[in-house]
This record gives sequence, C-alpha cells and structure tokens, in this order.
Amino acid sequence: MRNDRSFIELKARQRAQALLDSGSYRELLDPFEGIVSPWLGAQGIVPQADDGMVVAKGTINGQPAVVVAIEGAFQGGSMGEVSGAKMAAALELAAEDNRNGIPTQAVLSLETGGVRLQEANLGLAAIADIHAAIVDLRRYTPVVGIVTGTVGCFGGMSIAAALCSYLIVTREARLGLNGPQVIEQEAGIEEYDSRDRPFIWSMTGGEVRYQSGLVDALVGDGINAVKQAMSDAIAKGVPARHRTDNYDWYLQRLTQFDTRQQADSAQIQALFAREEKA
Repeated sequence: MRNDRSFIELKARQRAQALLDSGSYRELLDPFEGIVSPWLGAQGIVPQADDGMVVAKGTINGQPAVVVAIEGAFQGGSMGEVSGAKMAAALELAAEDNRNGIPTQAVLSLETGGVRLQEANLGLAAIADIHAAIVDLRRYTPVVGIVTGTVGCFGGMSIAAALCSYLIVTREARLGLNGPQVIEQEAGIEEYDSRDRPFIWSMTGGEVRYQSGLVDALVGDGINAVKQAMSDAIAKGVPARHRTDNYDWYLQRLTQFDTRQQADSAQIQALFAREEKA
C-alpha cells in the first residue's frame, strides 16, 4: 500500500492494515467466520459478514497492538450488537494483556453515526460496554482515537471518542454528540441547517474541534501524517489527567454560554480556548 495515499479514501480493513507495522496484520473474527447481525435480515437489510467492524492484532513500532476500525460505508458505521461486542471485547482483552504483563497498545478508527437504530437497546448496551472498556484500558496504555472522514463520529460513539487518551482528526472529520440531521429535526432548520456544509464544518469539523481544545492533533489526510500523529500520541504515554477528568472546567465554561443567540465557530473557540487545564 502506498503510504502517500489519503487515509480518508481507505476502507476500514485498509485503515487497520495501514496503521499496523507492515506484515504484522492478523484479523480476528474476519468475514470468513460468518459472524453477522441476527437482526438486520428480518428487517430486510442485507447484513455484512464482519458487521462493519474490523479487529486486527499486530504491532505498532514493534510493540503489541490492537487496531479496531469501523466501516463507515456499512449502515453509516452504526453500532449493533455484534459490531459493538467485537470492539468492546478487543479492548477488554487488551486490558487483560496489560494486566498480564503484555503492554498491548490500542488504536480506534472511528467512522460512525452511533447506535444502529435497527438494533436499538442492543446497540446502546454495546456502546456502554465500549465506554467501560476504554476507561479500564486507558489506565495502562494510551487509547488513541482517529476520526478522519467521511462519516464523522456521532452519538454514543462520540462519547467513546472523548474517553480516548488522545484524539486525532483531519479537517474533513466531524465530531459531535448529535448529527446535523438530528439537530435540524428536533430544533428546526433555523437553528441548524443540515444542508449548509460550511456551517456544519465550522461547528463540528476537525479544525474547530482542535482550536477548541477538544482534540489533541489536527493532521492532513495522508497515511503518513495519520501514522505519525498516532505514534506521537502513543509515545506520550498515559496522560497524567485525561480530558474527561476536567469535567468541572467544561461545566464552568458551559455556564458562560448564552443560549439565546445562534452559536458560531468564533463563540465556540472563545468558550473553549486552548489552555492548560488544572
């Protein structure tokens, strides 16, 4: 694989291969295992053999690692019972490795709209398991999240992204709790026009998320740039204080926001200006 290619253009399996050391890729529960969602077929939806979730073991810079990549092209990267269980179990096993003296690193390639509506509570339960697994694992090794495009990272999986030790994005990435169409549906087009792409990226795009201090690295979309940012994040080790431990700082900032006026990127950057947080 040419390392100057766009990371965004790669499928989930290619992304996992690109992030791991050359020749070290070994997929767990690959499509030939035939583990598919038992719920989609009954609803007239053709299931995918890996349920849109790629779990690969290998090495990163010579050290044991697991890479979990979500296929955004299948059901918008949504999380169901099977796909969610694959990610949660991979993270739980990585934590167990670390407890047993095997320092296994973890990287998540997140392209997901959140819970799969067709599997509802099963998907929500799986995402909760993922959250718990990230919090457990990040005590031992950095959990690095990567959001590049084209789907973005929304819903319960945006919480998973926030729980990561370090988060890497491109300008094409989007990150938010609710997707544009959901906000428009609930609050009206005057509040949030989901067709206004410049506005959407000015609010939830990778650049504004970086400028607001909600992610740790903003990189170009080339494979080399993404891999270098990943390696740099891993090299930092476990943060002395995770972003989610600073909830009191963020809550204090939110109390200063005037909800009576339409938000814009300038307000967001001013509200969450990058600075050292105690």
